[in-house]
Amino acid sequence: MWILALDVGTSSVRAIGYDESGRPVPGVGARTAWEPVATADGGAELDAEVLVAATASAIDRCLAVAPGPPAAVGASVFWHSLLGLDAERRPVTGVITWADTRSASTAARLRSRLDETAVHARTGAPIHPTFFPAKLTWLRETHPALFERAATWCGFAEYLLLRLTGRLQASVSMASGTGLLDQATASWDTEMLAACSIGPERLPPIDDAPVSSGLDPSFRSRWPSLAVVPWLPGAGDGACSNLGLDCDTPDRVALNIGTSAALRLVTPAPGATPWGLWHYRVDGRRHLVGGATSEGGNVLAWARRALALPADANELERALDSVPADGHGLTALPFLAGERSPGWRGDARAAVTGIGLSTTGPEILRALLEGVAFRLAEVYARLRPLAAPGHAVIASGGALHGSRAWSQIVVDALGVPVEVRESTEASSRGAALLALAGLGAPAPAPEGTGQLLRPDPHRSDLYARARERQARLYGSVVGPRGS
Repeated sequence: MWILALDVGTSSVRAIGYDESGRPVPGVGARTAWEPVATADGGAELDAEVLVAATASAIDRCLAVAPGPPAAVGASVFWHSLLGLDAERRPVTGVITWADTRSASTAARLRSRLDETAVHARTGAPIHPTFFPAKLTWLRETHPALFERAATWCGFAEYLLLRLTGRLQASVSMASGTGLLDQATASWDTEMLAACSIGPERLPPIDDAPVSSGLDPSFRSRWPSLAVVPWLPGAGDGACSNLGLDCDTPDRVALNIGTSAALRLVTPAPGATPWGLWHYRVDGRRHLVGGATSEGGNVLAWARRALALPADANELERALDSVPADGHGLTALPFLAGERSPGWRGDARAAVTGIGLSTTGPEILRALLEGVAFRLAEVYARLRPLAAPGHAVIASGGALHGSRAWSQIVVDALGVPVEVRESTEASSRGAALLALAGLGAPAPAPEGTGQLLRPDPHRSDLYARARERQARLYGSVVGPRGS
């Protein structure tokens, strides 16, 4: 028995085979990359049909080398995307991603007329451009004809399931990341729907049940081996990443640094969620509490494009490592795509102070990466009290691989030991584990351990002071929420 797991991210899709022990099937995998279209006004969109075609292509290549038909198909899909469909269920918008900040001013106006504390307590989400309320209100105000034309509002996970199987439904996990779900009841929140001027009929039904009615006719002849295979509705990539790292209990905090970054904790029944964090779902019985920054590998990618940095990866690593911890005289706010946790300022922008004629590209890069680590440390300070005493921190993500220097920066900023896993496929493994559980298969044994990095006390002290300096710059440049 094997599972076909899809990992649909904001920059690529992977189709990977996993056996019943939760391990990759050798040679059964394919990847296709893409890139969001970014605009000067803060837009960040993907083309829904391009993503469907790329996902189908990855499935083609995976099935071509697979050992027969899979027992089920599971999917991890990026959270917080918004897509409008017309009455014929055709896209009328692009896939508006979490990185889109065009609704920042709309979010500020919503905060002025809604009780954000109550909204956060019910939905687990602040009022922010990441989530549906700000995006939908912005679309209604700026594109009213398009807003009315959209008979259904969903995310890409739901659209992918619709195109491949003909069934439109949202998992509890995906619905929980919209800012429209009442987390206590796992149903659409009446007050937030009213604030967005939509009814529940314009959203997908919430249902975790696998689609067992087979493929849509347009794909049935293409994949006859999948004709009667159950498809699970897509789950949030962050939830799947926790499961894939075996961080599914309160004694294990997951840290992921990919394009963006996040710290997350699975818990059966959370209490009040501290401000700065969000509260989503893994499924109908497990909750997920954490914080996500809009910064991660995208900061490194931007620096490579914009700064005079060594082109060779090993040379860049040596240059980065040669700059002492906070030894550059710089203070950085790394908000290239606005801010999510912990301040939730979608209108925030990046800033670096202290630059002089002698400042080098590697010094600016180190300051920016330290700035990302300081924001993660702020998130961890809020999440840490919710975790079990003596909990472990498990890290993964493509941005950490190949850069021991950045990994150590993060560890020193957090001030706790961190186990760094080599695997870059935590989300797809989590999707496979959800599919195996849906089939009633026994839970696989945890994966092996990674490399344990310990903080250096001296560097941690330096970074604690640097975080205070960053906080002062934040107050001057970004200002308090609502300003």
